[in-house]
Amino acid sequence: MSTSVTASGVCAIVGRPNVGKSTLLNAIIGEKVAITTRIPQTTRHAIRGILTREDVQIVFVDTPGVHKPKTLLGSRLNDIAQASLSGVDVAVLVVDGAKGIGTGDAFMADLVSGLGVPIIGVLNKVDRIGKDAQLPAIAALAELADFDEIVPVSARRGEQVEVLTDLIAARMPEGPALYPAEMVTDSEEAQRVAEIVREKAMVVMREEVPHSIAVTVEEMGPGRSENVTAIFASIYVERDSQKGMVIGRQGAVLAQIGTDARPELEALLGTKVYLDLRVKISKEWQRDPKKLDKLGY
Repeated sequence: MSTSVTASGVCAIVGRPNVGKSTLLNAIIGEKVAITTRIPQTTRHAIRGILTREDVQIVFVDTPGVHKPKTLLGSRLNDIAQASLSGVDVAVLVVDGAKGIGTGDAFMADLVSGLGVPIIGVLNKVDRIGKDAQLPAIAALAELADFDEIVPVSARRGEQVEVLTDLIAARMPEGPALYPAEMVTDSEEAQRVAEIVREKAMVVMREEVPHSIAVTVEEMGPGRSENVTAIFASIYVERDSQKGMVIGRQGAVLAQIGTDARPELEALLGTKVYLDLRVKISKEWQRDPKKLDKLGY
């Protein structure tokens, strides 16, 4: 990509859990850099998506949703979200237009209002509400903070995403590119692989054990055949009963997770994939600081 970047900066995407922050990030970047599910607290890291245009580069930070924590993991996710706001140039506050404005949105608005940077409000999921409901929702959002702009979008459908991106780009300070133009994320390949597997496991398991699931890549490299990447990954749960659910009868659930993950892994790596998944127990890992450290949280 030939560029002559004259402006660059960091834009934080913030909001309470499950308002569509990761879906919005993926829509802006134009490819999947963050996993998405309908389950709150899916995002557990500060994911950076990098958009490079002809004259501007924007580094988007997708933060975990700030929530009332019930575990040490929850507290650490809140810490990650708040630490990610340090040094940003623009903040985008995302709210769920379908669910309406709540106290969690007001808390996030107060948080970003103290940053001293331009704030853009995003009313997401407008495809789920009627046109007549948009104006009252925008008015309610406007009361939360002194926004520079408010944009109604449907991240899922890509509606108004380009308009939002232009508004963010216009507020980037002068400066050279922060990353090579071809990069779309600074996440390591192994982390992206682990996240894809975790996403598929959460979706397959639905409401049963999603928050107790963590994934690590133990080994990744050339497989025995040409143009094959061998991936050995572990899915961690907290209890024996959860291990049985993730494996399933005759290994059916675990096999389904692998089947769902493989196409995305192959697209990411550009090779065929041999995927070996093992389920392990790490008792109460969400509450144990040493276990959280080991799992990368």
